[in-house]
Order: sequence, then C-alpha cells, then structure tokens
Amino acid sequence: MERKRVGIVLFDAVEVLDFCGPYEVFSAVRLDEAKRRQEPSPFELLLVAGNGDPVTASGGMRVVPDATFAACPRLDILVVPGGWGTRRELDNPVMLQWLRERNAEVEILTSVCTGAMLLGRAGLLDGLRATTHWRSLEWMRDSFPAVTVEYDQHVVADGRVVTSAGISAGIDMALTVVARYHGEPVARATARHMEYPYPDGNERRVPL
Repeated sequence: MERKRVGIVLFDAVEVLDFCGPYEVFSAVRLDEAKRRQEPSPFELLLVAGNGDPVTASGGMRVVPDATFAACPRLDILVVPGGWGTRRELDNPVMLQWLRERNAEVEILTSVCTGAMLLGRAGLLDGLRATTHWRSLEWMRDSFPAVTVEYDQHVVADGRVVTSAGISAGIDMALTVVARYHGEPVARATARHMEYPYPDGNERRVPL
C-alpha cells in the first residue's frame, strides 16, 4: 500500500479539535473495513512544529511533535489548523516561509478555522476561494483582497487547496480529502466508524 504522508502543523495556543479532528479522520481510514485491526490507514501522520519542544494547545493540552520544521520529511498533504495562536504566528517569518516551501511540494494544502489566515499571510490563497471561522470572515476579507471569501460554505475546495470553517469543520475537510484519494464509500465508512454524520451538504453549520 502506498501511504500518503500528512503533516499537521502545531504551535502554541493551537485549537485542539482543529488538529485532533483531522488526525482522527486520517488515522481511522481503512480501505478494507473487514481488516480494520489488521491493516493500517493509507495515511501516515506527522505532527510538525518549529522545534521539538512540547506545544501547549488550547485548554492547556500539551503535545509533543513528531518532527521539527527543519527535520520534517517530504509531505503529500499539509494541514494548517487555527486557534488563538495564529495571531502570533501571522508575524512569524519562519512559519510563513516553511508553509511556502511545503506548499511547493504537497499534493493537497488544507486549513481549518483561522489556519486559513496563515495561508493567506503566506500568499498561498491569492486568486482562490477560501473560508475560515465565522467570526473571522470579515478579518479574512479585509486582510486578503485577492481572496474570494466564501461565507456560506462549510468546506471550500479550490483545486488542490481545501479550506474549512471553524474547529469541527476540520473533520469534514479531512473526509473531503479522504474521498478525493479513495472515493466517497471509504470516506463514508470512516465517518460511520467514528459515529460521525457524513456531510451530505456543504452549507455552513452556524448561521451568520
């Protein structure tokens, strides 16, 4: 089995479900449900941070990254979560440059919540449609005039770039990526295993 390597970026004050939601989805995928305990996911996951120190996520959760920016192997998919810590990372040139470099190699670039603001600041959303947490839609519109901000969609896929709304929307984003690689039946089986309703629609879940 050719496994796709998924890198999930971590930083202090990252929102827990922003990165744990996609992590759960990608790790729960099986191509053969009958061999769920015998075969691995077709996705290999890496938590990546600027250095090897534990990251303190929202609510005080401490997470040890698997790799640093400098030592991270080649990735196929990159997930950029959000959270209050994005405000600081927007002015972190190391983070922004690393995102630009990785964007050049990955097959799919994704974000959850205000992780899209990091992609926007790195110049990776120009000319594309994108979304973010409902509280940050105007912030995105005012910050990145070259981006078409989608207000009504839960997940926005524009070519190889997939952005998603707030927090729990990262689960739906990851299911969208799973369906792209392995088809909707596998994505639906993954959601069923998680006892999560498969997103048949794409309307924003929170009224604006």
